[in-house]
Amino acid sequence: MMRACSSHARASSGDGLLVLDFTDGLTAAPAAGARGPIPLDGKQLKPDVTRFVCNPLSGELFRVPDIDGTKKTLKWQLVGILTQSDRPNGPPDRYALASFSSNAAADDDDEWSFTVRRFLSQKGEWDEPVVFPSPLPLERPLFVDHDPVTFAGRIWWVDVSWGAISVDPLSDQPELRFVELPGGSVMEPVKDEKRSGLVRYRRLGVSEGRLRYAEASQKEPFVLSSFALDDNGSSWTLEHRVALSRLRVDGGLPLQQEDTPQIGVIDPLNASIMYLKIGVQCISVDMERGKVLGRSLLGDESYTRSCLTALLTPCVLPPWLPSYRIPSAGSFSCFL
Repeated sequence: MMRACSSHARASSGDGLLVLDFTDGLTAAPAAGARGPIPLDGKQLKPDVTRFVCNPLSGELFRVPDIDGTKKTLKWQLVGILTQSDRPNGPPDRYALASFSSNAAADDDDEWSFTVRRFLSQKGEWDEPVVFPSPLPLERPLFVDHDPVTFAGRIWWVDVSWGAISVDPLSDQPELRFVELPGGSVMEPVKDEKRSGLVRYRRLGVSEGRLRYAEASQKEPFVLSSFALDDNGSSWTLEHRVALSRLRVDGGLPLQQEDTPQIGVIDPLNASIMYLKIGVQCISVDMERGKVLGRSLLGDESYTRSCLTALLTPCVLPPWLPSYRIPSAGSFSCFL
């Protein structure tokens, strides 16, 4: 066994605050085999999880209390954040964190329910779990494999093969809602091993005040498509579609088959701009003009593949953020 530590920016609030988590635990150490080293299997033994709300400009960190008094809370890994302000377009006066899990009934594997845990900044503690009956077809479970997204006063958890379920954690009577992906993007139910890596090519995000979905094909000509959800939350409209192989990147060289583009993030301020990850580079593409705008390095070739396949997190930085203090109910807060 060996010690393994990791950290992630799990979600952003839409107005600059981030949710960070730090995981510390034991995992199987690499072993030597007949054909060389055997890679880590990535499975940790009951790791400790510590969470923070972060102001990325001031460096302030709010230490979120442990759930049920323990750090062994990997089950509640998918924590999103929703803020609320008493003044239009003003800094938030309160926020809620929420985590989501799905559960099969003990007596019938075809029956599913959903559980939400909430942390309210004005209370300073996690509420008891709220269990919701599934609003979805019983024969198909929801497998969330995408970081939470905040939009329209709700936190959204995404199954990139099917759709997104959402809840308003600040409501006195929260209710679940479900939105399917665009019709051509909904897949037949697949097992975990066949879903591996699908989230790298499918992303949900918010841009120009609307919920948007993007996907990239994994074969030539690497077609990148983006859709916008209508105001009623019932249908998607195709906005952009571009063949990435026809664009020029990396000093004028066309994309090669081994350089399969992954979706990094949708630009939160310009819906036509997408950030892609290609190898160790991040490429910004204007889909409307069919043009590469620029590129930057994510790391060098010594980066592990796990680092390069991690999701990017969009973060809007309003002008009041440098002097903003994170609301809290007396729990630990510090500055970096």
